[in-house]
Amino acid sequence: MITSARLRRRRPAYSGRWEAARLSPVVLTVLIAVLAFSTPREIAISRLLPAAPALAAAMWPVLPTVLLGAFCLLLMTVLSLFYTDLGTQYTSAAIVAVTLAAAYGSHVRLQREEILFQVRLVADAAQKVLLRPMPRRIEDVEIESLYLAAQEQARIGGDFYEAIGTPHGVRLLIGDVRGKGLSAVGVASAVISCFREAAYDEPDLLGIIRRLEATVTRHSAVFPAQDQPEHFATALLAEIPSDGGDMRLLNCGHPPPLIAHCGKVRVLEPAVPSPPLNLAALIGDRYWVDSVAFAPGDQLLLYTDGVSEARDHGGQFFPLPDWMQRQGLEQPRELLVQLHRALLRHSGGRLDDDIAALALRRSDAQDRGAVGVEG
Repeated sequence: MITSARLRRRRPAYSGRWEAARLSPVVLTVLIAVLAFSTPREIAISRLLPAAPALAAAMWPVLPTVLLGAFCLLLMTVLSLFYTDLGTQYTSAAIVAVTLAAAYGSHVRLQREEILFQVRLVADAAQKVLLRPMPRRIEDVEIESLYLAAQEQARIGGDFYEAIGTPHGVRLLIGDVRGKGLSAVGVASAVISCFREAAYDEPDLLGIIRRLEATVTRHSAVFPAQDQPEHFATALLAEIPSDGGDMRLLNCGHPPPLIAHCGKVRVLEPAVPSPPLNLAALIGDRYWVDSVAFAPGDQLLLYTDGVSEARDHGGQFFPLPDWMQRQGLEQPRELLVQLHRALLRHSGGRLDDDIAALALRRSDAQDRGAVGVEG
């Protein structure tokens, strides 16, 4: 699985700038010292020395912060030997008071950073449960996944996906919960858990979607959202039979997938719209399953609206079908890596919504033979 954390490892410049910023308290201390010795005493630049330990508290541990404050106090003492009437007593008292406050602030900051680190570990574990890594291949289908959080520090959200090999073939789910926060994560978790069971038990996609609908309805009743009409999810179910037959799709209000066949890209719009999850009681529970040829060598891209609705500075949506038309027959992993880069270029490096995508390729006989030889 390609995640936002892995894709963001390629930015060493940010780490370098942060390391340089950590030296700013030392630079500030040296600058004040130079100005204090080189300017007339009437200016009294030395009174700015308490600012150095105050700045250090924002990025240094407690002991270095205290040591910098002690150095500033020593520097003030040395200045008083060369210049009189600097108000040494008052400035020294300010340095001591600010250093003590800065040391306490540094201690509190480190405690909060440790708590945040533990929370992120829990969030990473939750993401691995919610969006567990998928196998690179299920039967004759190659699969790769992509998940990007709109906020850099986020770990999980309302976008979800799953792929399972079952006696009925390879079954896939991708969806997006309306709304954000823990409420959306709860709905996504309930949907995925239900799908992992129903994909094995139900003989067709209609049985799966009805169980997902019932799950979201029960979850919404037990954990009601503040704005109940927004407590729903779009979903797309796909089934790729093991016998090489046509792929079956059931689209419940989700962005239509794209399929590339012989260099041509088609948008797989549903013949009849099906209601999103938890809205069947309002707009009807009629579901429609489409059949689409998915031949060896074809590529399929499933995605959430964070991909198709990514905007540039002019407000234009990302031209996903045109972009995919320009791609070659890359492997699923390379296709998603290129998609991630194209989205960042289009949006100027800023994503306004979470992004989830699944790229699939049906292996031809030559590919399957190569895999058999390697095994």
